[in-house]
Amino acid sequence: MEKIILPTQNLTPTFIGSWTMNPLSICDELIAYFELHKNKQKKGTTGSGTNLDTKNSTDITIHPKDINLPGNEVFEKYFHALFSCYQEYVIEWPFLVTFPDNLQIGSFNLQRYNSGQHFQKIHTERNSLSSLHRVFAWMTYLNDVDIEDGGSTLFSHFGLEIQPTKGLTLIWPAEWTHAHKGNVLKADSKYIITGWMHFPNNSDSL
Repeated sequence: MEKIILPTQNLTPTFIGSWTMNPLSICDELIAYFELHKNKQKKGTTGSGTNLDTKNSTDITIHPKDINLPGNEVFEKYFHALFSCYQEYVIEWPFLVTFPDNLQIGSFNLQRYNSGQHFQKIHTERNSLSSLHRVFAWMTYLNDVDIEDGGSTLFSHFGLEIQPTKGLTLIWPAEWTHAHKGNVLKADSKYIITGWMHFPNNSDSL
């Protein structure tokens, strides 16, 4: 893994970890998986349902019980790389060593945003009783998006805007402090994989 330093507008730490996924070929495999499984694609939703003014995307939701099914081998490779990133995140913030070592990953999403699509509503990843178990959010951009084509992720409280770069992987606290949105994509497509690390609960999980 190659550590990536993000630009910030002040000296306050953002607690947003960032790395380049290795190998980058995992990104290509995930995009190929998304395009191959058109029967699994659905309109993107939020906790309040489908609202194209809030979020306009096409998603595939993967459940942990499906990870080991034939044809899904790419997810095992992806999570091996993601957990390497998380191990570095813990080293960077040693307090996390005190956390229980049984954080889990539940269902997660592959998402495609085409030109004109977005996740424009500023939102946080822990905003209801049903999401209280979430500790961290994670996301990997699966392809490059030119800056003039939009599609950036804005962490509003930090004034931090991140342009999609193939393999760029982020881990951040699932808190209101890390409210964010996905700006409108102006051309081509943007692909991501995203989900959460959480305390054990009654939902399905890795």
